[in-house]
Amino acid sequence: MPQTASLFPESDALKPLAERMRPRSFDEIVGQPRLTAADSPLRRALEAGRVHSMVLWGPPGCGKTTLALLVARYADADFRAISAVLSGLPDVRKALAEAEANFAQGRRTVLFVDEVHRFNKAQQDAFLPHIEKGVIVFVGATTENPSFELNSALLSRCRVHVLEAVSAEAIVGALERALADEERGLGRLHLEVAPESLQLIARAADGDVRRALTLLEIAAEVAHEGHVDEATLTQVLADRTRRFDKGGEQFYDQISALHKSVRSSDPDAAVYWLCRMLDGGCDPLYLARRMTRMAVEDVGLAEPRAWRMALDAWDTYERLGSPEGELGLAQLAIWLAIAPKSNAAYMAYNKARAAVREGGTLEVPMHLRNAPTKLMKGLGYGKGYQYDHNAEGGIALDQQCLPDALDGAVFYEPVERGLEQKLREKLLALREARGQAREK
Repeated sequence: MPQTASLFPESDALKPLAERMRPRSFDEIVGQPRLTAADSPLRRALEAGRVHSMVLWGPPGCGKTTLALLVARYADADFRAISAVLSGLPDVRKALAEAEANFAQGRRTVLFVDEVHRFNKAQQDAFLPHIEKGVIVFVGATTENPSFELNSALLSRCRVHVLEAVSAEAIVGALERALADEERGLGRLHLEVAPESLQLIARAADGDVRRALTLLEIAAEVAHEGHVDEATLTQVLADRTRRFDKGGEQFYDQISALHKSVRSSDPDAAVYWLCRMLDGGCDPLYLARRMTRMAVEDVGLAEPRAWRMALDAWDTYERLGSPEGELGLAQLAIWLAIAPKSNAAYMAYNKARAAVREGGTLEVPMHLRNAPTKLMKGLGYGKGYQYDHNAEGGIALDQQCLPDALDGAVFYEPVERGLEQKLREKLLALREARGQAREK
């Protein structure tokens, strides 16, 4: 294997702990056994020198940059990194020109593009011919779903490797190694950190190894006589936040989890996902709007009061603000989850819309048409209409209200839950009576 001094320089006291402890081999990477275990396809391919262009998709601090460095190491290639946050098309062209020069001299370049999803289509397209010719081994890192954020042309030339948020147990292992390592880590300080304190740091890191090492480094700096005690951790871990990306995939995953928890009648999960989104900075009024939709779409006519309660909770938040108004949203989430569910009205609406699209401009039956003029009356408008209030039982059972082409069509089929159970009984009886009346 080639020497790696240029890729992994000796420990530098000015560098943060997370950078000094960056893994130098597959065995030092924690939390990604599917990709880095000895028998994993990716590791076997790289150790055999079979490198390929790839997109590394995963949350912050899970090892994407480290894997890119290892690709360069095993490919015996130069490593060049650019960030889509800081770089524009001129920077991309410069990096590609340097790779072309390397290629002309018989040397490959691993081009690592961090936050690649932030590049626009033109910037992403710039990589394509160089990947095809083998000028670069492209390694893109993204925290967003590549299917939505990257061009299909770029994706077709790369393999997507998915990295997971690192478990707290794996993070503890990384922290223990940093505490013991005297060359790159904190070993020379001989810090005293209780196992439960390492667990607290690991959980606070929320799946991010880099964040955990940063928290440990801060704790070491403020530790009293080399001991990281509870008071120290309270200071270091104050105001920590969970992963949440407004408008990103995590945002939509969490609102999906909230909606589906309500639909599954799980109040505990519903209030949990609500709190997760509020904790991440989601606009409470957005949540109020989405839960109003849940009341209409998923609770529906099984419990019509859900609409009113949703609007009341929305109004409550607008009047009280945060944090008091958030309790109204929490109560709504719990109540919607417990309420009986029916999407029968939602399905009826969709069926009726489909019938409108497919059926074209069907004529209104003559007896239902408005007849405000003598001419229209003479043409038969309104002729034969039965005023239901004058009919026996208040319903003219033999009166057709749908266009002729749709006569007998059924759009609304109530479920046997909540109030809709009674609506179902009434509607079935009405439909049977209508059928009998028309047979006479």
